[in-house]
Amino acid sequence: MPLLNKIAILSYTAAISFVVLMIAGSLLLHNQEVILPEVAAMAIAMWVYREPGWIRQPSTIFIAPTVTAGIGLMVNLLQIPYIEKVILALILIMLFLRTIRSNLAPSIATGLLPLAIDTQEWSFVLIVFIFTITLMMGVLVFGLNKGVEKKRSIQYRYMLVFLALSFCWIGVCWVSGYQQIAVIPPIFVVVYESLQKPKYNGQMALKQGLTLTLSVTIGTLVFFMIDLWVFAALLDMILMLALSRVARIRIPALYAFPLLTFVFPEEQVMKLPLVTFAACLFMFTSVLLYKKIELRQT
Repeated sequence: MPLLNKIAILSYTAAISFVVLMIAGSLLLHNQEVILPEVAAMAIAMWVYREPGWIRQPSTIFIAPTVTAGIGLMVNLLQIPYIEKVILALILIMLFLRTIRSNLAPSIATGLLPLAIDTQEWSFVLIVFIFTITLMMGVLVFGLNKGVEKKRSIQYRYMLVFLALSFCWIGVCWVSGYQQIAVIPPIFVVVYESLQKPKYNGQMALKQGLTLTLSVTIGTLVFFMIDLWVFAALLDMILMLALSRVARIRIPALYAFPLLTFVFPEEQVMKLPLVTFAACLFMFTSVLLYKKIELRQT
């Protein structure tokens, strides 16, 4: 990849500063729920990469994540087993996205996060709304969506495939006794987006799995080595930028993974690298197999 130009440097600076301010805000308010890992991914994808699928419909940037956050919170308040909560939340999230005809993948992460961190406060939904509407304003003010096609056909069958793969992975976690960390929101986002790609090969699956595992491993090491969260978050973002440049890959989820260490229980943080590796191996292999079968049938 070529060296960053001035616009790219300014874009990265704005996105990373936004993430660091989010961490600082959580410390000032003494509220970990202010930290939304997917916001880091959204800031990079929208303000830096200008991903068409994420900025095509600006209003959806805050509407979809806010509603799915509410869905996830309501499901988490139900008195049912955890695995059933996850399955129900995924179904409702997909139904909602189908209803509004949106493919905004970050909405999956904001919908699953209440279950992953076991939040029961409605303030979580407000926090999601504030951050996502700020991201949308950035897109509109700087015209980042100019020239982006407003509408695009959506392959809704991939929603069903996504659910099937997710349920299989959740089943594996349930059988193996790791059901409490079956939900790693950034992986679900990348899997959903990978299904949408017209072309998907083994090299892409391998690169996704390795970089995401390395991302969470780096985040875990930084978390346990540095007590100052603001500095740790800044270092995480810089290291993720370096990783994406070295690996020559653009995956917004790379920036979300290190922040999971700030919101997950400490005993789960220790297991994150191993569970992430297992999830990537299972999920991306499954996506690859499905895409190969799909290719043969066309």
